[in-house]
Amino acid sequence: MQHFQVKLLLGKEVHFMSQYKHLNVEEREKLYGLLNQQYSLKDIAKKLGRSDSTLSRELKRNKTGHGKVSNEYLSMTYIPCKAQAKADKRSLKQRTKAPLKNPKVFLYVRGNLRQGLSPECIAGRLRLDLKGETICKETIYSYIYSDKGKRFKLWKYLTLNRKKRKRKGGRQVQKSRIPGSISIDLRPIIVNLRGIAGDWESDLMIGKQIDKTALSVTVEKLTRYTLLTKLNDRSAQTKAAELNQRLSILPKGLKQTLTLNNGAENSYHQQISQQLNLAVFFCHSYHSWERGTNENTIGRIRRFIPKGVSLYTISNKQIKRLEKRLNNTPRKCLGYLTPNEKMLEYTQSSIT
Repeated sequence: MQHFQVKLLLGKEVHFMSQYKHLNVEEREKLYGLLNQQYSLKDIAKKLGRSDSTLSRELKRNKTGHGKVSNEYLSMTYIPCKAQAKADKRSLKQRTKAPLKNPKVFLYVRGNLRQGLSPECIAGRLRLDLKGETICKETIYSYIYSDKGKRFKLWKYLTLNRKKRKRKGGRQVQKSRIPGSISIDLRPIIVNLRGIAGDWESDLMIGKQIDKTALSVTVEKLTRYTLLTKLNDRSAQTKAAELNQRLSILPKGLKQTLTLNNGAENSYHQQISQQLNLAVFFCHSYHSWERGTNENTIGRIRRFIPKGVSLYTISNKQIKRLEKRLNNTPRKCLGYLTPNEKMLEYTQSSIT
């Protein structure tokens, strides 16, 4: 028997044992000829190098019936060509029913779904982790929403935890006038190209509307490196202090621009610009896609902190753990590298 190992991202190893090889046409013809010569199954098994139980099972499964009366066959005969056709049909049906190509791919996909990765990310990363194996994201989605997938409730591990696939809608921002704000229209076009690191987007994520707390989410556009900080209130002073603290420790080359929304918490933008020595820009009201990287990141965070969950119940330690998880999750837009890997790659190339 041949053995092989699959090492999952969870750090576990799963062992599989290959099954016996099915009979081919030539072996089936030899079996038919030796049976006609009155050889016993044990003698035929020795001649073919097979187990007699394998041959017995072959005769039971692949005989062809002749003369049907009242849904019962009058006789059953073993014919090699018809036996091969029945075996091929059964094999095709089995492959169609097998989940996600093979056990190795299935366990990889299921394990990573439970870790919170999207089907698209799993499909891209699989090529890096399991050499020679490929799968399409739509294949994963099809399995998740199949009768078998629904029975295992795999849809619960998707971003929006929905039983049916729906188009994701955008979020709206509060309209507010910020004194001295600079429109995103004046932001250098090169920022949209994501050619260099150092361009950040930031926003607040709210748990319960009645709570004073908020989660500050700041993301670098090129590397998708994310900074998360739980704020005790939503005031402009608190938000400015948090940004100054988190971004001030970064190298000068990683502080080029900062794009914000029109929320009142960003009123101290001039102070932020002066202390961090970067340009601050504001997107248009109700144009959340102008901070697409930030909005996408908040959507990812919602997998762990859904809307309506009070941030009072989330500790700073849990926030740090979530930040670490986001920065160590493979991303399609990064060639399935993690934000940490991409940031390290960029900083090393900048030094050299």
